[in-house]
Amino acid sequence: MPIIALIFCLLFTPAMTTVAAQLDLNPMPQEQQLAVKYMAALTEQDYQTLKHFYRRDSVFFDKTANRKYTGGRFIIDFFERAHEGVLEYRFNIEHMYNAGALVVMIGNYHFKGPGEQFGKPGKIIDVAIPGVTSLKLDMVNLRVTEHIDLIDYQTMADQLALQ
Repeated sequence: MPIIALIFCLLFTPAMTTVAAQLDLNPMPQEQQLAVKYMAALTEQDYQTLKHFYRRDSVFFDKTANRKYTGGRFIIDFFERAHEGVLEYRFNIEHMYNAGALVVMIGNYHFKGPGEQFGKPGKIIDVAIPGVTSLKLDMVNLRVTEHIDLIDYQTMADQLALQ
């Protein structure tokens, strides 16, 4: 019986130790945790929570579209207009990394909503648009100082042409 117990321990203990070690050694950095919370508030269109992430000098810049908004109130006003009637909105993060308070997320934005906003009146459109979102964070006050999006609008146009 002791031999069976020894074999059991040798076979299963390293796997459990390895998983525990990975969890302890690889926690998500605080900057990435804050970025994920911010993106959740944004994509859930939770403007009450979102306003706590901004300051007067916070900046949202859609670099591809060359649109910039400064100040929490103006950023939220823009998002409220842009998300009006949107049925589904999420950002699927495929890769995320940070260098200090700069967090970069690579993935795709998924939108499903009224076609009027995309030149397709009377239709419900559904697009998944590749993009890179970078956030500069103020980790002392837990705020977003700068949100920059680089969105692949050509892919969006290609998807819209098929709908």
